[in-house]
Amino acid sequence: MQLTKTQETLEAFKNFVIQQARTRLTKGDKNVSKELYNSLKGNVKAMANSISVEFEMEEYGIYQDQGVNPIGKRIYDTPYQYKRFPSFNGAFAKSMAKWAKQKNIRLRDDKGRFTKGNYQTIGYILAKRIATGQNKNKGIKPSLFFTKPFEQAFKKLPNELVENFGLDIEDFLAFTLKEDRLKK
Repeated sequence: MQLTKTQETLEAFKNFVIQQARTRLTKGDKNVSKELYNSLKGNVKAMANSISVEFEMEEYGIYQDQGVNPIGKRIYDTPYQYKRFPSFNGAFAKSMAKWAKQKNIRLRDDKGRFTKGNYQTIGYILAKRIATGQNKNKGIKPSLFFTKPFEQAFKKLPNELVENFGLDIEDFLAFTLKEDRLKK
């Protein structure tokens, strides 16, 4: 049995969530590198006995969406919290270097003059600072860029899904009855 109307409803749900999440990222100034924006994807899978909707994004997207509590404090309603001994890796430094280049951030000395240092150096300095300092004490405020559109669309989904599933069943019954008449 083809559940085309049901699948169309879930496709519209998926597309709405992704479009709204991308809009919220951009409006919330969380779209500097466009990596998270471009990584937002969804897939509606129709199997023999079921249909599913899956979403994916860059791993750090969940922290931007849900937020991260600072060390030793619980100020946001999130399951995530910075730990005392941070993990620090080169991939994060590279992404910070890319961000610094896009923002045209340059190294300066104590007198405000530009100084030697490339974006790789800036990326390392920023990543180290984030991994060991400031954000760990303040945390990351939840942006809910994905959660809000998902919940908004999900509230409307049950009615549309039931209605379109009913239409799919009607189409199936009409097709089955037509086939039965042709056989007789």
